[in-house]
Amino acid sequence: MQGEEAARLFCDTMQALRTEIGKVIVGQEESVLGALIGLAAGGHILLEGAPGLGKTLLVRSLAQAVDLNFSRIQFTPDLMPADITGTDVLVETEDGRREFVFRPGPIFAHILLADEINRATPKTQSALLEAMQEGFVTVGGKRYPLELPFLVMATQNPIEHEGTYVLPEAQLDRFLLKVIVPYPSVAELAVIVDRTTGVETQQVQKVADRAKVLQLQQIVRQVPLASSVRDYALTLIVASHPGGEQAPAETNRYVRYGASPRGAQAIILAAKVLALMAGRFNVSREDIRQAALPALRHRILLNYEAEADGMTSDKLITALLSHVDAQDVEPIKV
Repeated sequence: MQGEEAARLFCDTMQALRTEIGKVIVGQEESVLGALIGLAAGGHILLEGAPGLGKTLLVRSLAQAVDLNFSRIQFTPDLMPADITGTDVLVETEDGRREFVFRPGPIFAHILLADEINRATPKTQSALLEAMQEGFVTVGGKRYPLELPFLVMATQNPIEHEGTYVLPEAQLDRFLLKVIVPYPSVAELAVIVDRTTGVETQQVQKVADRAKVLQLQQIVRQVPLASSVRDYALTLIVASHPGGEQAPAETNRYVRYGASPRGAQAIILAAKVLALMAGRFNVSREDIRQAALPALRHRILLNYEAEADGMTSDKLITALLSHVDAQDVEPIKV
């Protein structure tokens, strides 16, 4: 499939998915876009927002629109790793013998909703790490592959911290994007109330299947990337490292740890998806800039001085973009 034809197919499919999801999700453009980027790029998404903003409904609607297997896990402090991955169960065979048989857990799905992931203990949270990175689950010394596509969409509530456990940096880094789910506007809230308190209900229709999703993921990988655009993204990553040659004053003052190499991978993949959704088979600097916030906001760790001065990850990334865009800063050459 040629570049223009592939871009057209990708753009049309993603627009159809947006339309179907829009039947039940009012507004939330950034959240819907983040979910679609995760699906097309084959990356996991962390949704952060207050309760009742439609995070669970968004994930379920996406699974319905692409006709993929969907599982939901409500994370609680008493949740155990085996409740996620599954376990070996002793059963009796027809001939009277007893043997262990593996019973898969809810993680064996194409789209997994990890609801309020920060309410489970670190031991249980870590049960997702191997699956998210390797696409395998190990139980009883045996590895069980997860069928592709495999997408973890996790939610967390930033308001209530009682009984919650902060996600470790190693797990946060495995999320392709962190998407902030905002409150709806008055106009959007009116539409939500009209849709949910009346007689008529909207149903999401299937517009793609597993084969189409895998095809979209292949198209994303085929999008060419100019070396100048790549170097622009890498300069942004290096600028987040305190003490480096490219680091601006804000980085040296407020950052403990900068973005990892996964940050560069996330920006590039997300930018490729954004380019295709715009009908282009090439990545521009604007795509990199648009992808920077959701790709890096959970990968840059700030210090106590940043908290005292009201500096947030989003503000810092915005400053980094301005720094890299400045005329006196040349992109690094590879």
